[in-house]
Amino acid sequence: MTGFDAVVIGASAGGVAALFTVLGSLPQGFAVPVLCVLHLPDDRHSQLAEVLQRKVQRPVLEARDKALIEPGLIYVAGPAYHLSVEQDFSLSLSQEEPVHFSRPAIDFLFTSAADAYRQRLLGVLLTGANEDGACGLAYIKQCGGRTVVQDPQDAQVALMPEAALALHSPDYILTLSGIGQLLGSLETSAC
Repeated sequence: MTGFDAVVIGASAGGVAALFTVLGSLPQGFAVPVLCVLHLPDDRHSQLAEVLQRKVQRPVLEARDKALIEPGLIYVAGPAYHLSVEQDFSLSLSQEEPVHFSRPAIDFLFTSAADAYRQRLLGVLLTGANEDGACGLAYIKQCGGRTVVQDPQDAQVALMPEAALALHSPDYILTLSGIGQLLGSLETSAC
C-alpha cells in the first residue's frame, strides 16, 4: 500500500461511529488528505466537522468551494451540497440533483476523485442503508485506484457494503479496526 495522494470515505446509517473508529486510529502526522461524505439532512447546520475533530484529535474542516486540498487535513461534506474534486485538486460544491436520494452523495465524490487522482486514490465504503457509493467505488477501481469495503458483518447497516460487493471485488474487505490499521500503514508512504 504505497503511493496514495488521497483517501475518500463514504458512509450513511451508522457512519458517525464508524468514522470515529477509522479516523481515530490515524497516527499523528498522517499526511494523506482524507475526504468524507456522510449522508446528512439538508435542512439544518451540520456539526460533523467539529464533533469529528474533538473525537479524533485531528484537523477536520467542512469542505469549502474552491479550497485547495491540503496534506494532513480531513474534509467532510456539508449538508445540501455535493462535494467533488476538481482536476487542480481543489474542492467543488454543487447543488445538482440528489443521487440515491442524497445530497451530498458518495458516488459524486468518489467518481470526481477517481478522475483527478486515478491510481493514487484509495476509496473506502462503510456502513449505510442504501446503494450510494457502490458505483463510485467500482469506478475508483476501474481508474486504477484501490478499494476497501467494510465487512458487511461488521457494519451497523450492511446494505451499502453489500451493494458495493455485488458490483466489484474490492482490494480489501475489512472490519472498522482493520480499515483504521490499513490507513495507518499509508503514513510511511504518504506523498
